[in-house]
Amino acid sequence: MAVNIIKEKYSNRINEVVIGTGPHAVKAGGDSTLPFLLFEGEMPNRPLAALEIWDIEPKQWPEILTSEFEGVMSDPAAWAGKCEEYGADLICLTLASSHPDNLNSSPAQCAETARAVADAVKVPLIIMGCGVEEKDVQVIGEVCRVLEGRNCLVGCAKPDNYKTITASCIVHGHSLIASNPLDINIAKQLNILVTEMGLSPNRIVIDPLVGSLGYGLEYAYSIMERIRISGLSGDKMLAMPVFCQIGQEVWKTKEANSPVEETPEWGDQARRAVTWEVVTAATLAQAGGSIMVMRHPGSLKQFLTHVKNLME
Repeated sequence: MAVNIIKEKYSNRINEVVIGTGPHAVKAGGDSTLPFLLFEGEMPNRPLAALEIWDIEPKQWPEILTSEFEGVMSDPAAWAGKCEEYGADLICLTLASSHPDNLNSSPAQCAETARAVADAVKVPLIIMGCGVEEKDVQVIGEVCRVLEGRNCLVGCAKPDNYKTITASCIVHGHSLIASNPLDINIAKQLNILVTEMGLSPNRIVIDPLVGSLGYGLEYAYSIMERIRISGLSGDKMLAMPVFCQIGQEVWKTKEANSPVEETPEWGDQARRAVTWEVVTAATLAQAGGSIMVMRHPGSLKQFLTHVKNLME
C-alpha cells in the first residue's frame, strides 16, 4: 500500500540577503521551507560559516584556540588571510579595541583596520562593534563610510542605537544586523523601525542572541524556530535570515576552557571544545540559523561537512 507523505506548504519565503560584491559575494536565506526539509520546499543557500577575528589580540582565548592562528593574531589582516585559507565563507571582524576598557581606539583607527582586512581577503566581511552602544554608533558609522560599496554586514543595531547605524547602511550600501535579546516581539518591532527608515528588508539579518550547548541552547532554538515559522507563514517583518554568534558563546563555557588536567573525566580539551562548537552550530542551523560565526577552524571544517551532507 502506497503511503502519501504529508508536506507542509508555506505562503512566504525567507528573504535572500546578499553579502559582498562580485564573484565572491555570498547569499543567506531564500528558503521556502524549514531547514533541510528539501522534500517540502526550496533551500537555495546552505548556512554560511564565518570565522571571527579581533582587531587586538584576545587575552582570554585558550591556547587550543590561539594555536590555530599562531603568528598572525597581532595583525588583523594576516589573521583574516589565515581564516580565508581555512575555508571561511566570511570573515567577522570584531572591533574590540574600540571598547573604553581596552584601547578605546578612535573611529578612524578602527576604520583603517577594517579597510586593511577588506583589502587582504576576497571573501565578504561582517563588521561588529565592541558592544558599547555609544561607541559603536561612532565606530560603525566611520567604518561604513570607509568601506562604502563593499556591501558588508554590519552590527549590531539595537532599539537604542538603530537610527544612526541604519542610516549609515543606507547611505554607504551595507546590510544590517538587527539584534534583540531572545524576544520575537522586539525582533519584529526593531525590523519594522529599520524598514520605516528606508532600509530594504532583504538587507536585514536578525541576531536573536543565542546560547551554547548546555547554556540556553533549547530556549534559543525555540525562539529561532518561531521566527522562521512566522516568516514562512507570511510575517514579512520576521522573514529574515538569522545570525548566530556561536564562538562568542561556546568559548566562554567551562567545557571549552577547562584543561584535561582539571577535568580528566571530560576527555581531551581540544576535541571537547571543538565538538561543543560544532554541536551548537549544527543544532541552531536546524532551528533556522543562516550565518554562523565560529572561532576554531576545526569547528568550521566539521560544520561545513555536516551541512554538505544534509544538503545532499
